[in-house]
Amino acid sequence: MTEGSGRNGLSLLNPPGLYDPAPNGYSHVALLPPGARLAFIAGQGGETADGWLSALFCEQVRQALKNLCTAIEAAGGTPQQIAKLTVLIVDHSEARLQVFGEELVHALGRGPKPACTLIPVPRLALDGMLFEVEAVVLLDEV
Repeated sequence: MTEGSGRNGLSLLNPPGLYDPAPNGYSHVALLPPGARLAFIAGQGGETADGWLSALFCEQVRQALKNLCTAIEAAGGTPQQIAKLTVLIVDHSEARLQVFGEELVHALGRGPKPACTLIPVPRLALDGMLFEVEAVVLLDEV
């Protein structure tokens, strides 16, 4: 079983009997300590602060993850405290999964990744939007 522990007792696990999800950018299980303080980060797309949206999938993923990190920091957390991601991808493919995995390493580093569900979708909220990511984050105790 591969395991990683972060701040506040967040443990990311990949139990024996399940395949290694690391190449796809996630862990199977995120364990939080009793009484955990959580932040729920709304879906973040690839728009810049001024509303510009690239037509390129890889640029949208990178910007969306940057936006996610900005929201997490505003809540008082760090990207290493992400327990769970939900990812929405328009026209999902193995190539897009690989881009997401690479960008996740760029945004979060090489350590264990959060639990994650990826959902292929036909469309997102805005025209041209190809990627969206939301998170549950374990925050420090107050």
